[in-house]
Amino acid sequence: MSKARMGRRLLALGLACACSGAIAAGFPERPLRLVAASAAGGGTDIIARLLAQRMTEQWGQQVIVDNRPGGGGVIATDITAKAVPDGHTLLLQSVGISYAPALYKNLPFDVKRDIVAITIVGTQPFVLAVHPSLPVKSVADLVALAKARPGSLRYASGGVSGASHLGGELFRVTAAIDVVHVPYKGTGPGTTALLGGEVQIGIAGVGTLLPHARTGKVRALAVTGAKRSPAAPELPTVAENGLPGYAFDVWYGVFAAAKTPRAVTGRINSDINTALRDAETVKRFAASGVDLIGGTFEDSNKYLQAEIAKWAKVIREAGIKAE
Repeated sequence: MSKARMGRRLLALGLACACSGAIAAGFPERPLRLVAASAAGGGTDIIARLLAQRMTEQWGQQVIVDNRPGGGGVIATDITAKAVPDGHTLLLQSVGISYAPALYKNLPFDVKRDIVAITIVGTQPFVLAVHPSLPVKSVADLVALAKARPGSLRYASGGVSGASHLGGELFRVTAAIDVVHVPYKGTGPGTTALLGGEVQIGIAGVGTLLPHARTGKVRALAVTGAKRSPAAPELPTVAENGLPGYAFDVWYGVFAAAKTPRAVTGRINSDINTALRDAETVKRFAASGVDLIGGTFEDSNKYLQAEIAKWAKVIREAGIKAE
């Protein structure tokens, strides 16, 4: 290669790097949209609003939460995948984003091709709760009642193929019981149904159900995770309370359209990680039962791909289908 040609390539590379740096330095240029794959009041919505408040403070631009429930997060993810890829439209989605490829044959997007994970924010166990009128005090009691009355008990979810649906189906399969799934348009409406006695069983985030449990409006039986939650240390795990082998933790992440410049996704990743290390942020999230994770852009995407593979296997072996 001639010296002149080499010089032109180095100049082009230098200009590209300079432009990339300028793009990242100027981000964000205007208010941002954080699409939350949840109705208001759901676990994803609670985390989206906590994060939006912190990032608004950090960026000096308003981060507006746009609730788009439905389809187990498919609607919200599709909006983000098709948005202008400049980092001003982000997605706050749960583990449900890794279920979708295995549950739906005709998705309007390809998770592996059209979406990138910017940061895995944290994990949160769900709470398994029942309406106070149900004569059960433990998970073992609930399983025994469901076996004695097959098909008569109903559990609420925030929508087909969402986290609460998958958690409920794993509970059904693990316990070998016949309970009826009743999907709602978001965790908030599902929780309202549980409070009103329309359904007898609910599975939702610690931040969603625990306040109602503490006022006696629902009876919390256990947390779904592999270990007890610091937000509710008095609650046993489902495995401890009568169903060995069951564990279901939900993680949440921030995502963007795949063609978003890496300089921008790198900037967002760095800024979110800075926020997640802030003592006040840790305190705010801990109150909702969220253990913060963070991590690099590369590690977050490896995590997403591993979760897609894991849940494809779980869904196939459990025979779970989108309704």
